[in-house]
Amino acid sequence: MADRPSLILASESPRRLALLKQVGLIPDQIIAPQIDEAARALELPRALAGRLAAQKAQSVFDRFKSDNGSSVVLAADTVVACGRRCLGKPEDASEAWRFLTQLSGRSHQVFSGVSVIDGHGRAHERVVMTRVKFKRLSHDDMTTYLATDEWKGKAGAYAIQGFAGAFVKSINGSYSNVVGLPLLEVVQLLKACGIRGEPTP
Repeated sequence: MADRPSLILASESPRRLALLKQVGLIPDQIIAPQIDEAARALELPRALAGRLAAQKAQSVFDRFKSDNGSSVVLAADTVVACGRRCLGKPEDASEAWRFLTQLSGRSHQVFSGVSVIDGHGRAHERVVMTRVKFKRLSHDDMTTYLATDEWKGKAGAYAIQGFAGAFVKSINGSYSNVVGLPLLEVVQLLKACGIRGEPTP
């Protein structure tokens, strides 16, 4: 549609871009938000995911206020949690090992906050939770996985769509949410702002 708003993805994540393309949503622009992603004192995982998504969207939207309603900004943030503890992006292999040890043989939660700001500055937000259970990881499992470097830049030190998919014993909820973008909710929010996915040949 020629008159549809332009879609700005406030993320440089290749995983989120691939998920959007999967449902026929092609961003017109991709811009990395510049925010402090550190958790606040006593901040719970669900609240952290929602707050960071909202801040990411707002930081990019503020750069396009003069578009007169022609741009919609989409942002997301994913947090992996063991109980009340957030497992962020590991700084090194040693921290990644600690995260995998915590995830081994137990269930954890993956929260994705999604924020869509329409051209009038109205924010539409959701936080989606998926429960994931890992098998018990052996020393060899973790050593082999860390050698792949897939853990780098990943919340919780793993990517479910990669090698770590072999660790997943069960999943309850949205798979795409664990990858980084809950597609059902994203499609609904963007549709409400006048943006629909278009099937590609």
